[in-house]
Amino acid sequence: MSSTGTTDHEATGPRGARHERDAADRLLRAATRSGAHLIAEAASLVQGWAVLADPIAGAVYSTPAAAAADGVHAAAAPREHPHCTQRPAAGAVLVLAAAPTVRPGHACHVATTTAALLEVRGQRAAELRGEQMRLHTTLIRLLLAGHTAAVTETLGGSRLTHVTVYRLSGVDLPTAHEVLWRAVRPSLAPYADACTLMGRRDGELVVAELHHGGDDGRILRLVSRLSERHHLLAGMAGPLPLAEMPTAHSDAAAARHSATPDRRVVPADAVGASRLTPLLPTAPYARWAGSVLRPLSPAHQHLLLVWLRTGSKPRAAAALGLSAGTVRARIRDLSRLLGADLEDATVRAHLLLALRAPAPAPDGDGDSDSDSSGGSGNRSRSGSSPPGPPGPARLESLPDGLLDSEAVRAWAIGLVGGLEPHLRIALACWLRHHARTAPAAAELHVHRTTLAGWLNRCAEHLARNLADATVRAEIHLALKATRTGPDDPATLPRRGGRTYRRL
Repeated sequence: MSSTGTTDHEATGPRGARHERDAADRLLRAATRSGAHLIAEAASLVQGWAVLADPIAGAVYSTPAAAAADGVHAAAAPREHPHCTQRPAAGAVLVLAAAPTVRPGHACHVATTTAALLEVRGQRAAELRGEQMRLHTTLIRLLLAGHTAAVTETLGGSRLTHVTVYRLSGVDLPTAHEVLWRAVRPSLAPYADACTLMGRRDGELVVAELHHGGDDGRILRLVSRLSERHHLLAGMAGPLPLAEMPTAHSDAAAARHSATPDRRVVPADAVGASRLTPLLPTAPYARWAGSVLRPLSPAHQHLLLVWLRTGSKPRAAAALGLSAGTVRARIRDLSRLLGADLEDATVRAHLLLALRAPAPAPDGDGDSDSDSSGGSGNRSRSGSSPPGPPGPARLESLPDGLLDSEAVRAWAIGLVGGLEPHLRIALACWLRHHARTAPAAAELHVHRTTLAGWLNRCAEHLARNLADATVRAEIHLALKATRTGPDDPATLPRRGGRTYRRL
């Protein structure tokens, strides 16, 4: 009789019981080594393939490796794979595909035993998880404090030279932390020249991937899936050298403020990415920006960039790890240093434009360029001149011709053209008040709910995220470039009382 004709009743005899005990012993010995060995042993016992599929990480373990995609698909759509045996195991799904010659009862026994052993391994890992998470958080704090050598020595990875930082926020953060921990399976021993640290700080989840120059995108894919599944918003910054971990940390927070449910993970280099700056003449733009920013150190520029990207001082303080009072004091000092009112919406838009400018030419080239350009070039002094209050360039106004080109006007019309007069006036007023609805509504003499409705219509018309501070700065510049009147709240079309009239 062939083996395919063996019944489950025959498996309950002495020979079948001994066979099941031998299988359990083999699985137990494999479980003492690692989860990968346990899955490999299960695949061997059923003479087929075995996959542990996680909803976030995909295939955690797979034997053979080529079966990973089939296992993940079977876990996602079990009805489409009735030949597979599945068991929940440690927050994931164990999928076994036995050979046709293997008894169904034996495959079920192997699946049940393997799932139970995975649960035991998961319970043991959960017992140690608290201490490991606290250690990870401590190492992240050390990186932020500048102790990179101590961290790399602890990790034992001399090739760990760069870091990519993710900062996530949301309601379901504790659960998301545990899910990501299980998916990443972080270890303090570098694997493939990379090591992932993660910890919760100040109500957010910080993930720092240490690597050698560049990452393979694995953590980004996991963070993207996690954000979608648990409704989180995330910012990403890097790769940057380990010594610039504080910069990456604050840039990731600034990027997170631009995330939306439609775009849950935002890279820092995409925040403030402008459709306007490529349209500006490079040399005059760079000279003006270099002249404006000359009094500022790189640290000053970074603080201002984070502030302008997040849109408020408290958010900038949280991103930079400073108190709100410290940020306010530093911005007041920088306002005096620049000789400009940084509370003015136009000044802020111009400052963000300057901070996004390409690097100026070297001093020698820049001086000769200025001498030969005439006009605005003659107004720029060499770097040897100390910047005084009058200054060669001011934030209140832009050089002639910078925003006056046909390309810039076409961009501005494409962005804000077609807005109804009352919507344009309301939007301009709201932007002047730094996106604060109450004072803008008071100046417009309309109810806050009315203004909120108008702003929603503006967002739909512009197809832009008005919650993004950098988007608001560009819209402010576009409104200025296309302005034919004063956009004065006093000219808001009305029809008695506080209503308005469509024109």
